[in-house]
Amino acid sequence: MLTDAHCRNAKPREKLYRVNDYKGLYLEVKPSGVKAWRYRYKIAGKESLFALGDYPSVGLALAREKCEEARKLVKLGTSPVQNRQLEKIKRELDSANTFEAVAKEWIALKDWEEVTKARRLDMLQRVVFPAIGRLPVRHVTSAHVLDILNKTLKRGAPTVAAEAKRTMSSVFELAVATLRADADPVWAVRKSLPPNKTQHKRALPIDEVGKLLVDFDGHGGNFQTLNAFKLMWLTLSRPNESVQAEWLEFDLEKALWEIPARRMKARRDHLVPLPTQAVELLNAMRPITGHTKFVFPNRDDRARPMADAAFRQALKKLGWATKYSPHGTRTTGSTRLNELGYRYDIIEAQLAHAEPNSVRRSYNHATYLEERREMMQKWADLLDEWRKKT
Repeated sequence: MLTDAHCRNAKPREKLYRVNDYKGLYLEVKPSGVKAWRYRYKIAGKESLFALGDYPSVGLALAREKCEEARKLVKLGTSPVQNRQLEKIKRELDSANTFEAVAKEWIALKDWEEVTKARRLDMLQRVVFPAIGRLPVRHVTSAHVLDILNKTLKRGAPTVAAEAKRTMSSVFELAVATLRADADPVWAVRKSLPPNKTQHKRALPIDEVGKLLVDFDGHGGNFQTLNAFKLMWLTLSRPNESVQAEWLEFDLEKALWEIPARRMKARRDHLVPLPTQAVELLNAMRPITGHTKFVFPNRDDRARPMADAAFRQALKKLGWATKYSPHGTRTTGSTRLNELGYRYDIIEAQLAHAEPNSVRRSYNHATYLEERREMMQKWADLLDEWRKKT
């Protein structure tokens, strides 16, 4: 058996020669002075050589360790040479299939509006990619996931943490389905987030509605953000439906807003009667943004709509973020309108909630418009009244 002194003192000769260690391991000394470790083995009677590195970069102890790993493969009938090639291919595939790459692929596959995809990608870029974006998706562990969730919670963003958890799990689901990951590491830590106790999607009492509207009026933010927020309340539209509103969708003379199917959650056109307050609001916006596609264009790129994240930012600034979210507007409207005695069918038609019966759905769309117009005018008047009482 060799010692380290043997390896150091092996001098080059005119011809290549070998210094044996044991069980097929030897040091090959070349005329150039390069000393290379080799392992000679046989599989199915065929002899092969496996390179283990050069001395002294790979010392005697490490060479023996590498050789022992190779022997274990040989005992299983696996060629160390072929195994190395497969591992190289696997590393190359892993480097191409980073978490970020798979996440972007997942987003591209979703049947979402572009603005929704952009919002989800923005969350990933801010919260998830800095930690695991460059890692092969197969190498992301539950510890990585838990660290992301805990750091997001400590920043005081439980809703963002919950969204990050759901999104990461969906990305891993795609990775597993396409054989790029073995399991979803989110599953092990799925209950790590505390229950959301803020109840920010609850129906607001009347006094809180008035206080919210007054606070938002005086928050000193962007004029567009304020009016998009008001339009959402006056029509009980979804936040994204409000901020993405296009001028071509409105007929202000008829006081109607027709939201196309491509922007609706149920993928059906939706006709919204506009109370006089909403028409006045839109007429006030016309001189400001009437030359653009969107009623509420993005501040930095006028060719895109504003993001409903502006609502959340304003609410956080006002101290409302833990008590109310923009999606709670529709819950509030539905609850209060039911209390006022309006028919369930009319309220559901206004909220564009899915009606499973196609004949009944068509009937609702054609018949309830005038009843909804009366209801929404009453709703807008009540909002003014509640605001004044605050």
